[in-house]
Amino acid sequence: MLAIESLAVARGGVAILEGVSFALSAGQALVLRGPNGCGKTTLLRTIAGLQPPLAGRIVAPGDVIAYGAHADGLKATLSVVENLHFWAAVYGQPARVATALAEMNLAALAHRAAMSLSAGQKRRLGLARLLVTGRPVWVLDEPTISLDAASVELFANALRAHLGTGGAALIATHIDIGLVATATLDLTAHKARAPQDGGAAGGFDEAFA
Repeated sequence: MLAIESLAVARGGVAILEGVSFALSAGQALVLRGPNGCGKTTLLRTIAGLQPPLAGRIVAPGDVIAYGAHADGLKATLSVVENLHFWAAVYGQPARVATALAEMNLAALAHRAAMSLSAGQKRRLGLARLLVTGRPVWVLDEPTISLDAASVELFANALRAHLGTGGAALIATHIDIGLVATATLDLTAHKARAPQDGGAAGGFDEAFA
């Protein structure tokens, strides 16, 4: 479903990871590990198609990836259900809205404006967007941020269901989500050995880190 071949990525013009290779098949999840700033977000953004790689290949069928970033991607003035209907229409999956509301425990909040939600509720709504995409490969950057223990379990159940129906997931996270037999990849070993001097650290991309 997704193959990464000798990928190298950069942040602010500076190479930060190189030689990253792995493959994901149906039903598989891979967790990325490494200290803050090691390049997890940059790697995920590159795989999601938001920036080009420095080298290597990303091999996947068209339109299979749904990307969940730190930002929740919500329209503040729309209600919970309107936000989900908006994204379901984008992906052509209107029948998935009711399931997304139920799986992320949002039914009671369906008609509340997104701007009035708590941080954890906004995060649950942001994750519910994944459920209405219909896309089989989830690329997730710290998906449990702002979630309490009960909400983490809700997400873990949704992720297990996704994998159980033939989906796959690539996840950067610092917590144990509770998936059985999940593979891990430590990016520390892929730190670029000779970054260019003078590259601008930070910059626009850091708004998404």
